[in-house]
Amino acid sequence: MTMKTVNIHEAKTQLSKLLEEVSKGESFVIAKAGKPVAKVTALSAPNGAQVRRLGFMAGQIFVPDDFDEMGREDIERVFGGGA
Repeated sequence: MTMKTVNIHEAKTQLSKLLEEVSKGESFVIAKAGKPVAKVTALSAPNGAQVRRLGFMAGQIFVPDDFDEMGREDIERVFGGGA
């Protein structure tokens, strides 16, 4: 199957239509003076069920109250502790 080739003018004037076709899996090539310049193809973006949301582990993990003190001695020993 040959990929559709459009010139720059057609790509500009028909962009919405062409992108609709791309979203359905049809890639195309943009040419300038008959020479291929760019290939337009759909991105594989995650769908709604695959999108990770901030806070998706709420209630499954916890941060200890002394989190900012953990490893203090080791950090001071390695970095000098002049803070």
